[in-house]
Amino acid sequence: MDVILLERIAKLGQMGDEVRVRDGYARNFLLPQGKALRATESNRKRFESERAQLEARNLERRSDAEAVAVKLDGQSFVVVRQAGETGQLYGSVSTRDLTEILDAAGFNVSRNQVELTQPIKTIGLHKVAIALHPDVESAITVNIARSEDEAERQARGEDLTSAPADETEESGASEADAETAETADESVNTEGEAIEGDADNPSA
Repeated sequence: MDVILLERIAKLGQMGDEVRVRDGYARNFLLPQGKALRATESNRKRFESERAQLEARNLERRSDAEAVAVKLDGQSFVVVRQAGETGQLYGSVSTRDLTEILDAAGFNVSRNQVELTQPIKTIGLHKVAIALHPDVESAITVNIARSEDEAERQARGEDLTSAPADETEESGASEADAETAETADESVNTEGEAIEGDADNPSA
């Protein structure tokens, strides 16, 4: 389908451009969202007559988006989820989850503004871009953890998906110590048996 863009759309074009898009994309997103018009002769005339208003509206939206971006950019949001020892979530965190979290924090963001290519499935700190306007983008950090305490530790830079190196070393050292002690006990037992044998047989 050929459409006339009413605002700049990333990877498509600028306001006023006529572009060809998939029918489903036009019907389900561009047209109902007021981001484009069907490229007909009557709509071309309509666009030209309303261009000044559209540009003013776009400028206002951009100004509003920039004001929100100042408050939103760099913010960190904690999401507590159940996960296994390796950090794999028993589920995922989707755009729906993130829009609900942002809404609860006072940011009115729609799902199509959250640039998440696929749901998040592991604990950790995840950077997510928020497209507030075609010309205005913010980045937030999503801190996904199994508890508030873990979220605080992750925020300090701890990696909760792998065992600390010192623990591994201590574990190895403990096993080595145990083996040494076991060998020493066997020596003592062997020597003890030899001594007992000598005592039982004085002529030896």
